Amino acid sequence: MHVAYSILIILAAWRWGDWKNWRLYHPSMLFITAGGLLYEYLTKDQTMWKFHPDFLYNQTVTVVVYALVTMPLSVLIFLSLYPKTIGRKLIHFGLWIAIYASGEWVLLSMGRISYQNNWSLRYSILFDMMMFPMIRLHHTKPLIAYGLSIPIVVSLIYLFHIQLE
Repeated sequence: MHVAYSILIILAAWRWGDWKNWRLYHPSMLFITAGGLLYEYLTKDQTMWKFHPDFLYNQTVTVVVYALVTMPLSVLIFLSLYPKTIGRKLIHFGLWIAIYASGEWVLLSMGRISYQNNWSLRYSILFDMMMFPMIRLHHTKPLIAYGLSIPIVVSLIYLFHIQLE
């Protein structure tokens, strides 16, 4: 399922990604990659969720595929298709939150992801509701996005009682 999901994102990025201007989106693609890898590092002993590999070798390889392929390409599509009017922007955010929530629900239903340490699909949806505006903010005002990311990370560490060594 993880491989199929990644292939689907690759095909979608090939179709809808603004490849002529990919350099404009590259910093935000790296922002999401860094965030994903930072999460893995900080929670290595207390993960909120665990991927159950299918064709991929193990959890670590699955995480790397998501961090280096699936998430950055999602950001490319998200930013490439970002609309101009406020109403369409809200619809765009809602659509992407629904896409991510639906994808995670499918993974959960098929036993390809499980939750730990009080995490749930509801928390993932709330996180997505914060993540997509942060990606857009990073695209337009990266220093503000970095500044806001620090209290968000600290808050999540505190709320979910992550022990840092």
